[in-house]
Amino acid sequence: MSEAQSISDGSGLARDLTAFQQNILLILAEEPRYGLAIKRELESYYGTEVNHGRLYPNLDDLVEQELVEKSELDKRTNEYDITSAGYNAIIDQFEWSLSKFVTNEDRAADVRDLIDN
Repeated sequence: MSEAQSISDGSGLARDLTAFQQNILLILAEEPRYGLAIKRELESYYGTEVNHGRLYPNLDDLVEQELVEKSELDKRTNEYDITSAGYNAIIDQFEWSLSKFVTNEDRAADVRDLIDN
């Protein structure tokens, strides 16, 4: 697979993203959101303020990589939504993480319990 194909479908791309960018994708996987709603979710997760100067450049990077789509809600507000490539990037990261973590049946059962709950 060429690098261009990898970027366009999201496979393999998650390993090039920061944890912060991966967290943005996970938030957007739940539902499309505007910037301040993403900021609030991240602040809740990190337990500290997320600077606009950190959030919006990362959102712009994800848009540029075609992992997130940006649309205009009104003249002042943009909405962000995950693309299929962004979804594939998350799946790729889950697959890799699980391949490292699930090393025996007990761990597999723990993961199944998380999914079931």
